[in-house]
Amino acid sequence: MKAIEIASYGAPDMLREAERPAPVAGAGELLIRVAASGVNRPDVLQRKGHYPVPPGASDLPGLEVAGEIVSGDEAALREAGFKVGDRVCALVAGGGYAQLCVAPVAQCLPVPKGWSDVEAASLPETFFTVWSNVFDRGRLQKGETLLIQGGTSGIGVTAIQLGKAMGATVIATAGSDEKCEACRKLGADHAINYKSSDFAAEVKRLTGGKGADVILDMVAGDYVAREVECLADDGRLVIIAIQGGVKSGFNAGDVLRRRLTITGSTLRPRPVAFKGAIAKSLREKVWPLLEGGAVRPVIYSTFAAGGTPTGASQAHSLMESNQHIGKIVLTW
Repeated sequence: MKAIEIASYGAPDMLREAERPAPVAGAGELLIRVAASGVNRPDVLQRKGHYPVPPGASDLPGLEVAGEIVSGDEAALREAGFKVGDRVCALVAGGGYAQLCVAPVAQCLPVPKGWSDVEAASLPETFFTVWSNVFDRGRLQKGETLLIQGGTSGIGVTAIQLGKAMGATVIATAGSDEKCEACRKLGADHAINYKSSDFAAEVKRLTGGKGADVILDMVAGDYVAREVECLADDGRLVIIAIQGGVKSGFNAGDVLRRRLTITGSTLRPRPVAFKGAIAKSLREKVWPLLEGGAVRPVIYSTFAAGGTPTGASQAHSLMESNQHIGKIVLTW
């Protein structure tokens, strides 16, 4: 099969097209003929050597795919309601940048009715992440206020739509007025340009001094102190990335007095059973929203995966430019 491998850690042009042996599905797994592969920030970190591959996972980048089931564990397929030939999307721990990809059956979901493979490939990484962190860890409830840092990222556009669909008031931050307008068009009640406004002060103003009940943070660093300031009493801050650095100074007295929760998580190294539980929640609670049109795909750009330079290289360059609004997808 053709695949995109990391020739050596470094710049986007280190992503090279290569021939690799076709993988074989084992117990509890299925093999997908990949039509499209989602591109995510962790792929960039892996390319740079900052995101180690979990034990047993493919060294190829790529954490989400969509395509057709070629083969698999028959008992596991039956139990999940799948069969050879079905179109699915899947969350994987690696190996997504390839024409064929093995995935645990438990981490697969049917392509939503009416959706293309490109659209479906934009789902798993962001939807698993948002559901796990905003709704499971963050315990967002109807009527609460959700603050999303980076509203036009793949995670951001998903969090805006799911937050609104679940009845929350959504505030998003973005780095330009154009991106703020995109957040509002996606359903955000308010959007804050963090380059021209103090987001913490704005959140307090917009909530009448109460603050946000849940904050989804992909920055960390010095953002944490300001997020503590603008959390509501009993508020929950969920950190899922550290683009702003690992060191954070904040008022621990506020955490104590106002019963705040600061938590975080990574998804890639978690066991199949954990991810499978998220998949079940998504299929029950979110897939009807996708098929009914309440939540829609936001695809910014697609690239043919291979070539010279590879489309994957171009996709990574685009992601690192931070110009995109929504998802970037590779096609095979």
